[in-house]
Amino acid sequence: MIVRIMGEGQYQLADDKLDQLNVVDTELEKAVSAGDEEAFGTAFAALLDFVRSGDRVPDEVLHDSDAILPPSDSTLAEMRELISGDGLIAG
Repeated sequence: MIVRIMGEGQYQLADDKLDQLNVVDTELEKAVSAGDEEAFGTAFAALLDFVRSGDRVPDEVLHDSDAILPPSDSTLAEMRELISGDGLIAG
């Protein structure tokens, strides 16, 4: 799975990491739905860190992204507009 963090680059995550990724994404969705700023910050940082734990795709190599995450400086209000009932990661 290829995940892009806007303004940063793409990361490749092994397929066996998808369930873990969805767990982290669900925590973010819960925090956003609750309007909990502190939980949002923690959950969004955890999601970005999880994605960054994958293999960085060199900038000169372009792949279609399976998921696109907003930049790391996104706010709770911005995230609320982006998250659907499935979180940021569809799966």
